[in-house]
Amino acid sequence: MGRFWLPLAGFVVLAGFLGFGLTLNPREVPSPLIGKPAPLFELPTLGDPARSFSPKETQGKVWLLNVWASWCTPCLEEHPLIVRLAKDGVPVYGLNYKDKQDAATAWLKRHGDPYVLSVVDASGRVGIDYGVYGTPETYLIDRQGVIRFKHVGPLSPKVVEGTLLPLIAKLRQS
Repeated sequence: MGRFWLPLAGFVVLAGFLGFGLTLNPREVPSPLIGKPAPLFELPTLGDPARSFSPKETQGKVWLLNVWASWCTPCLEEHPLIVRLAKDGVPVYGLNYKDKQDAATAWLKRHGDPYVLSVVDASGRVGIDYGVYGTPETYLIDRQGVIRFKHVGPLSPKVVEGTLLPLIAKLRQS
């Protein structure tokens, strides 16, 4: 009888861990970059490859970095919210991730271009520095260049209204 207690105890512990895991939100991926300076880069812009952009140019602004691609179906789902944020005065910069330049340009022409500008990360190197899991992802960066929020997957009205806009307002006041 005693030899059955150890496997039973192991099963109960494993079931407890699995049960707890089911209560977690898979969209909330912890990022080691939250509270740390956003990785710096210099990439060509999508609209003018002769011009480059670096996050250093946004010092003193609260802004969003939105990772997107023309091949990304969820990016199209969140696009109206990105357009709305831009119209509401939130500077949104795009990081066009592992995409073809002509396809990305055509996608923005077809669906509207809400970005202050988009940079081309054809190799995905900058995406790696930011810990990108896939597209879309959105980062909120404060006036000092520190990442304050990361959202994996398409933004939803609930996330925008309940989390993102209040945090932007708070960061703008500080």
